[in-house]
Amino acid sequence: MTEKSLKVKGEFDYDYKYDTLFFKTSEREYVKSIELENMVLDIDKAGFIVGIPIFEASKFLNLDKKVLLKVPRWQFQTSVNEGRIEIRLMFQVVVRNKIIEKNPIIMEPTSEPLPNSQLICEVTH
Repeated sequence: MTEKSLKVKGEFDYDYKYDTLFFKTSEREYVKSIELENMVLDIDKAGFIVGIPIFEASKFLNLDKKVLLKVPRWQFQTSVNEGRIEIRLMFQVVVRNKIIEKNPIIMEPTSEPLPNSQLICEVTH
């Protein structure tokens, strides 16, 4: 199978009260969602993963909630290959005046019929 590839700009938001971190592409709209344990994957009409809300984000990322309020740099990459979803989050946080890099990788099987694809979303402020 051929793989579709896309590189886009994006944005993120963090809701301190509800501890929800949200990544999304800037110019693509989602048409359906896939629910996982502590996150939702928003899918556009072409089958790309274009949004990722993460619930209980501070617990999931093992970071203090206050650190998530100010993040100097973010990027997320998603890929779908033969029914397996991989999400790579790459970001920096500032802890005690030091920049700390975090790079969690989430891998999940899916029964949702999604095309093989790769999306790189660079988050800008």
